[in-house]
Amino acid sequence: MQTHPWLMAPWHCFSRCVKEGGSAFQKAHGREIWDFASENPEFNKLFNDGMECTARIILKAILSEYRDGFSSLGSLIDVGGGTGRALSEIVKSHPHINGINFDLPHVVAKAPVYPGVSHVGGDMFESIPNADAVFMKASLATDLNQLSTWIMHDWGDEDCVKILKNCRKAIPEKSGKVIIVDLVLNPEGNTLFDDMSLIWDLVMVAYASGGKERTENQWKKILIEGGFPRYKIIKIPSLTSIIEAYPE
Repeated sequence: MQTHPWLMAPWHCFSRCVKEGGSAFQKAHGREIWDFASENPEFNKLFNDGMECTARIILKAILSEYRDGFSSLGSLIDVGGGTGRALSEIVKSHPHINGINFDLPHVVAKAPVYPGVSHVGGDMFESIPNADAVFMKASLATDLNQLSTWIMHDWGDEDCVKILKNCRKAIPEKSGKVIIVDLVLNPEGNTLFDDMSLIWDLVMVAYASGGKERTENQWKKILIEGGFPRYKIIKIPSLTSIIEAYPE
């Protein structure tokens, strides 16, 4: 998928990004990736098929290391859940959960039926449906997006805070939580980025506007500003970690 001309073209616009700023995808195609997907059914299918590709790999790590985290939930909303594959696997392992797959209308319009999962179209910058917990995850495969839409690392700090504030409104005051699966950079010595995190920062330049990978301190900053003063980081056998954040 990464070698498709639609996705190769932005990489040839890096010099313009350095000089002018902005995302390479927009420079290559004249619009941001989400708008391009909504207007182009063929690209939308390519994009959505790619979302599901490595769900099994990362989900195995999530489900094995975060069993207790899901066990107490009555409902779970996957924000930016794509076609719902990842959420369906969670619900399959925890059938007591009512799963809500939330993504842009043109994405969920193509989503298949999964037992225990309902599909809801909307915009996470406007509002998020209510649930006991919000689930947001990122892909770390070589394709554009093989698990789900990039959520937090696809956006700059200001946009992430907006998303978190809407998450805060969607969950219970006392018992709600946000579950974020994403990279947490660990600076070593004088080097902020290791090879992998540098690669993903370049991917953000290619496909996103303002997206980046974050250290724990950078995560802490946006979590607090978004209404989540408490959090813990759970290591899993993956390049990603689980960030569990609480409103109180």
